[in-house]
Amino acid sequence: MNINYKEQIMTIDIENENADEHNKNVAKILEVLKQDLNEERFVHTLGVAFTASSLAMRYGENIFKANYAGLLHDCAKSIPNDLKAGICDELSIEVRDVERRNPHLLHAKLGAYRAKVVFGINDEDVLNSIISHTTAARRMSTLQKIIYLADFIEPGRTDDIKQMKDVRDMAFKDLDAAVFMTLEASVEYLKRKKAEVDPLSEEVYEALKAFF
Repeated sequence: MNINYKEQIMTIDIENENADEHNKNVAKILEVLKQDLNEERFVHTLGVAFTASSLAMRYGENIFKANYAGLLHDCAKSIPNDLKAGICDELSIEVRDVERRNPHLLHAKLGAYRAKVVFGINDEDVLNSIISHTTAARRMSTLQKIIYLADFIEPGRTDDIKQMKDVRDMAFKDLDAAVFMTLEASVEYLKRKKAEVDPLSEEVYEALKAFF
């Protein structure tokens, strides 16, 4: 599958677009994503966009930004893992050691790059929300928290994760508490699997523990 990460196909002016323009832009993005993503990932993407938009309504965030970030958070997921680091090097995107060992993590940075270059999104909050949706970040905006949380709790996510019901219950009550619970569940899950935990996630988790 050839994923376009260089050629711009549209321009999106989030601050000035109206609902009609937004809907047309969303339709165009969905056309592309339906070609780029497998069915499971496409359905997940719709779930994240829906959940992010709902959380944006609850917490007074820009709904268009939340919708775009949700739609595009995994837009680079289909780039093969064995190619991700090389493409990042080609594009002068920083690759940390943990990302070279676990290249699937790079879909977030590549997704933000693709959102900007291909889909014409220049809003830094949207781009940062795509970058941080997998690992979290040291200082997250409200939108970053929303996308991080939406990726975890969207309707298609398995109920097998023992904390899922509690996180979903908390999501519309206390955003910060729900983000902490998500981070805690993610770190515990990776450790149970004996998978490497991104040091950034561990750092953010340890910093937040003092407050919850």
